[in-house]
Amino acid sequence: MTELTVNMYACAVPVATVWTSPESAREMDVDGISNPLQLNKWLEKLAYEERLDLCNGNRVQTQILYGEPVIVDEIEGEWAKVIAVWQPSKKDERGYPGWVPLRQLKKASPLAEAGGFVRVSVPKSQLWNPDGTPFIIVPFNTILPLTDESDDYFHVQTPDGDALVLKTDIVRASSVHQFKKRKAAAAVEEGLAYLDLPYFWGGMSSYGFDCSGFTYNMLKACGHFIPRDAGDQARSGEEVPMDKPEHWEKGDLLFFANDEGKGNVRHVGFYYGNGLLLHSPSTGQSIELVKLAGSKLERELCAVRRYGKDEGGN
Repeated sequence: MTELTVNMYACAVPVATVWTSPESAREMDVDGISNPLQLNKWLEKLAYEERLDLCNGNRVQTQILYGEPVIVDEIEGEWAKVIAVWQPSKKDERGYPGWVPLRQLKKASPLAEAGGFVRVSVPKSQLWNPDGTPFIIVPFNTILPLTDESDDYFHVQTPDGDALVLKTDIVRASSVHQFKKRKAAAAVEEGLAYLDLPYFWGGMSSYGFDCSGFTYNMLKACGHFIPRDAGDQARSGEEVPMDKPEHWEKGDLLFFANDEGKGNVRHVGFYYGNGLLLHSPSTGQSIELVKLAGSKLERELCAVRRYGKDEGGN
């Protein structure tokens, strides 16, 4: 985990939304800024127009997952100005900036005798208290320090103390940045588990992804920390000829821009192969596989990038 300093905190709810400002959260968002978090209750309440306003009203920046470290730059009342250090961004060289309710964070504690880290590799996993009672459900890609193991469980350190997680739900590594690196084609296979999951602006969890949150997380699951936003993702990675689709490979990222590809990058998805795009489209839609030829997106294609080219694995 990131080196502990006086201003390091950790996400203390399954998914914390990172807001543009403390004023960005609306009265209807109370279940999304609570602790305990009422995430499903919040999402079910939001009508299409209210979900769209998270984007159009510039309310939401990104999300962080349980145990994810953040730098706290400032505390203003019940809110903390944070930097999500695992999410590279041009907005701040340290990571992705925004505001999180202080109640959804806990001061980071020094690591116990860590035996590495575990990452949740299933859509959602139940964490258990040491006495065997259910504790909290955490989403895909949650990363926690590993402290011990028994026959069926790994013992992990959480912001709320020790917990257990089923070994079948996780993969392990010696450090956060040493999870097995797999080719980007494997990220596409990971993404297929989320077909028909509704889009959510700023979404970074298995409760809902936005377009770049989807590509970020599927590549994270393959050992690659890439930039958080589509525009930044389009400036990184290896350039692939945009006008030579025969050179595209499964797992390449396809980028799309306004003004038929001449404007700002507005969207990203995975090339699936065979002329298909796997992506999280927009508010009101769900993750899908679509044919690129003949679509509006085909006319908006502006870049193709490749990540994880030289790594092994399938």
